[in-house]
Amino acid sequence: MRVVVAQLNPIVGDLEGNTQKIIQAIERAREREADIILFPELTLCGYPPEDLLLHPSFIDAQQRYLEMIIRASARLMVVVGVVRRNTSQGEKPIFNSAAVIQDGVLIGYEDKRLLPTYDVFDERRYFEPGTQTRLFEWKGKKIGILICEDIWQHAGYVGYTHYARDPVLDLAPLKPDLVLNCSASPYQFQKPDVRVNVCMKCAKTLHCPVILCAQVGGNDQLVFDGYSVCVDENGNLRQIAKGFEEDEMIVDLDAEVCPCPFAYDPIKDLYNALVLGVRDYFHKSGFRKGCLGLSGGIDSALVACIAVDALGKENVLAITMPSRYSSEGSVADSKALAANLGIELMEIPIEKPFKSFLDLLEPHFKGKGPDITEENMQARIRGMILMAISNKFGHIVMSTGNKSEMGMGYSTLYGDMCGGLGVISDVTKQQVYALCRWLNRDKEIIPQSIIDKPPSAELKPGQKDSDSLPDYAIVDKVLQSYVEEYLSPEEIASKHNLPVEVVLDLVRRIHRAEYKRRQAAPGIRVSKKAFRVGRRYPIVQGWM
Repeated sequence: MRVVVAQLNPIVGDLEGNTQKIIQAIERAREREADIILFPELTLCGYPPEDLLLHPSFIDAQQRYLEMIIRASARLMVVVGVVRRNTSQGEKPIFNSAAVIQDGVLIGYEDKRLLPTYDVFDERRYFEPGTQTRLFEWKGKKIGILICEDIWQHAGYVGYTHYARDPVLDLAPLKPDLVLNCSASPYQFQKPDVRVNVCMKCAKTLHCPVILCAQVGGNDQLVFDGYSVCVDENGNLRQIAKGFEEDEMIVDLDAEVCPCPFAYDPIKDLYNALVLGVRDYFHKSGFRKGCLGLSGGIDSALVACIAVDALGKENVLAITMPSRYSSEGSVADSKALAANLGIELMEIPIEKPFKSFLDLLEPHFKGKGPDITEENMQARIRGMILMAISNKFGHIVMSTGNKSEMGMGYSTLYGDMCGGLGVISDVTKQQVYALCRWLNRDKEIIPQSIIDKPPSAELKPGQKDSDSLPDYAIVDKVLQSYVEEYLSPEEIASKHNLPVEVVLDLVRRIHRAEYKRRQAAPGIRVSKKAFRVGRRYPIVQGWM
């Protein structure tokens, strides 16, 4: 039996375009003499559709497009992720389903049974859980179908909830010959091997091959990395699809295939996730060009590199905006980086508008010495310039703040935080350095002087980030432990051998900056817990 695993990159809500992708993949599978073609979860509408699911017309339209897919399915078994109406009793009006089509006939649906409502997932808001466990027969094989989360609890990787059922164990008495999984599993740092292990555990329990088809591509803040998986009945990895691009993996279940190793570079994958997230955010929104402020610092340097790989150097505009406090080295470094990347660099000094604002406000600030007000003024002038360029030339502004800065509130509202996309807002400062070293692995793209210089906002004489924050290595440890692992300040202090007073101060900063992050540009999620999508904290609270 030959199975084509169609790892596609759908656009949420583009029913016409997604249907054409599906039908074209079906045609190629037929040419390759496949028996089955498997698609990701909710391929027809794209994942996650969110509140589009509340529109009855959106649900009805999917049924019409599904009819086109059914008509295209001659001589094949097609398993494709769709939304379908719940025509029986239940709390919710729709199911997250896999439509099972055989040779031009819709045989039935397999409904998702475990509906995650944690982290970035909110499926119980929309869907009724499925209840039926059954097999589908095709060409002498008994085939079980599971949808994404249905396979995860069995492997012990669902940490936020305890479901009453285990769909893998529900299948065991039916003795399937093959299990297919339609998946839309978002990328997070160092996750691909976890997905492989989940499939291995299922295969060992059911004593049959397991094939998982994963969505790929960026949809809003989420990135889906692909890496569709096939494991044999003994839990050995037989095949794995490409990461971060569409792929059609052909699995011949009758062929003798040696177990294949799966090794990946987590920093390379992190970079690829950011590039894919930027590319799809722009292209799926109908934009092609982006601009950013190039400060001579490491964060904007990394964002410039990501932008070039995502959009092409001809579509990236960098703007350097030196002030009276900008060092000659920062301006020179910005020019060197732009030359290395082959991007246009526009220089717009901010001294004149800055002096004008100082003069304008001087009578009203009488008796008040310079402080953070004047620092933020410079950042906001730069933000205004970036947005003006964006309006005039049709660029999306890419903000360059990293996760460590966003966590600490070390950023300026309506200044360096302005923009249409936060490219590295879920990337810690330590990861920024690792990514830049990886980019320079073969030749110097980012000038070494940018990597070596102490981080500084350069908004006052001799300023360094370390004047306001502990070392970023400490900040990042606290961020991960508190934001991703939910450890208490006391536990964090003990785990990392830090003074509890330092940890408490950083945790308080995280909560105090919540109001800033609510107003930030959407950012690409690449960690276990991002500050935006999947994380909900009150701005006004008395706990911390």
